[in-house]
Amino acid sequence: MTTWRLVGREILYHRGNFLLSVVGVLVASACVVAAISLLDRYDRRSEQRAAAQAVELERKMADLKDDYRKIGLRLGFNVLIVPKNQNMADFYADDFAAKMMPEAYAQALAKTGVATLNHVLPILQQKTKWPEQRRTIQLVGTRGEIALFGKGRKTALQQPVPPGHVAVGYELHRSLKLAAGDQIMLRGRRFTVSTLQTQRGNQDDITLWINLAEAQELLGKKGRINAILALECTCAPNRLGQVRQEIASILPDTQVIEFSSRALARAEARNRAATVARESIAREKHSRAQQRQERERLFAILVPLIIVASGVWVGLLALSNVRSRGSEIGILRALGVPTRRVLILFLARAGVIGLAGAGLGFAVGWLGSWFGEQIASGGPRLGSLFDPLLLALVLALTPALSALVSWLPALWAAQLDPAKTLTS
Repeated sequence: MTTWRLVGREILYHRGNFLLSVVGVLVASACVVAAISLLDRYDRRSEQRAAAQAVELERKMADLKDDYRKIGLRLGFNVLIVPKNQNMADFYADDFAAKMMPEAYAQALAKTGVATLNHVLPILQQKTKWPEQRRTIQLVGTRGEIALFGKGRKTALQQPVPPGHVAVGYELHRSLKLAAGDQIMLRGRRFTVSTLQTQRGNQDDITLWINLAEAQELLGKKGRINAILALECTCAPNRLGQVRQEIASILPDTQVIEFSSRALARAEARNRAATVARESIAREKHSRAQQRQERERLFAILVPLIIVASGVWVGLLALSNVRSRGSEIGILRALGVPTRRVLILFLARAGVIGLAGAGLGFAVGWLGSWFGEQIASGGPRLGSLFDPLLLALVLALTPALSALVSWLPALWAAQLDPAKTLTS
């Protein structure tokens, strides 16, 4: 009779012991498979969630940047370019530059495309008499912002004034009781009030804004300007001085004044948008890592305990099986069955137990992890948790471990003295 036939007959005859052993192996295998499947599924779900959150965070970051950009726009221009020979003490005392430069300077600056600038606006500003109203005002000639080479059209910081129209500062329109659409005379020319400015608490409250070409004609400064306003786009505070070098290389006959507080405010706003996104991503990663560590710690305690308990269970059942079969072992030995074959007989039985328990345990663990996912999150498809490599490992290692824990009982059975066994 072959070894496998003997193993089959033995299993059928002692099926209770066999089934209990299979259950022990099944529990251990199912726990290992469920733990690995759940951790693997958790990692996949975390990756999917991270990808979805990355898209959402990118959208939110874009919204934040847009919000901060709008805040920055409300801060206004933060770079002023004036002629190099302009005395800055006089500039601060008079609130305008007395020296002039060609309007073409603004075109040259925009055409070159300075990397650190986003907006360029040439202006002609001068304190002058308004003879028709017998008062002194600030007159500002302005035009539409010049698009920088290589950059798309940006939202204008200051809207252009159409020819024949005027924007009126708060104090002027309040004291003169002007309304939009009213007609005013300025140095013998008629203008239509198009914009009434809100109160700003500075010289803008006594300023009239008109089209640049008309201001040049009224002031006798055709083709001339006395300042270029610009907006620095740099987001890093440590680069605030770079714009001076770039502009100096293009317009050497000018000097550049940076309003550092405004530039810093814009830089901090942009940096804050990036920081908010980075902090949110970091918090999410840290939370996912903590949750995974907690699961790993739980499985690291429970799974080894279950494996050890199952191993002890299978080993004790194997020992019980050997002790209950003493007479059978004695007969086999008396018939001339060698020790080696008796040992192989019991180890083969242990391998069958391991193989049966591994197959059933994988199925139970696989279905259990899928059912758990269904309850927790609506769950994936059943097939998405199937791992052929894990199945192969379980089917290969579990019979070997089962044989290992059955080794001592099998060795004891192989070494039994048939004479003592049959006479006892």
